[in-house]
Amino acid sequence: VRARGGSAAPSRLVISVRSEGHPSIYGLSRITSSLYLSNGMAANNKLLLFASQITTVINVSVEVVNTFYPDIHYMHIPVTDSPISRLYDYFDLVADRIHSVDLQQGRTLLHCAAGISRSAALCLAYLMKYHAMSLLNAHAWVKSCRPIIRPNNGFWQQLVQYEYKLFGTNTVRMVNSPLGLIPDLYENEVRIMIAF
Repeated sequence: VRARGGSAAPSRLVISVRSEGHPSIYGLSRITSSLYLSNGMAANNKLLLFASQITTVINVSVEVVNTFYPDIHYMHIPVTDSPISRLYDYFDLVADRIHSVDLQQGRTLLHCAAGISRSAALCLAYLMKYHAMSLLNAHAWVKSCRPIIRPNNGFWQQLVQYEYKLFGTNTVRMVNSPLGLIPDLYENEVRIMIAF
């Protein structure tokens, strides 16, 4: 995956494909060889966790309660899916934990309630920090693995700030729209929505 600058998808990234040939959105979506993304229901499914050899579960929600299984480590990041929530404060903590699990040949499952906003935003932060991917490329990659991702606009603003902190440049900009401040990669979508 290569777009407006930044690194292409690292060689370790693997697209998760279900038997029909479509990315998985109901179970665990494989983002890298050691990172998976899902919703809260899938994160509590013992069969899915053990079949994917998950060793660490990171719950990024206030509303999902994990079922604790033996031999799996758990981390809880209590953040609501609100544009004013400070997810930025956890970007490094979570990225470092995912990286640490990877170095120990473990596998991390990152989840929130729906696997759309909070956990997806933290996944993008991890890919920027440890795979040197631009925000634009990280988003394109994760969306190819889990098409339903859509961090809220507040998280986008924080990701744009984080990208600038890491690389000194931005591949995604926040722009004004009739719906408020949005990432520029949603501009065409908003124009089409407004036209109807």
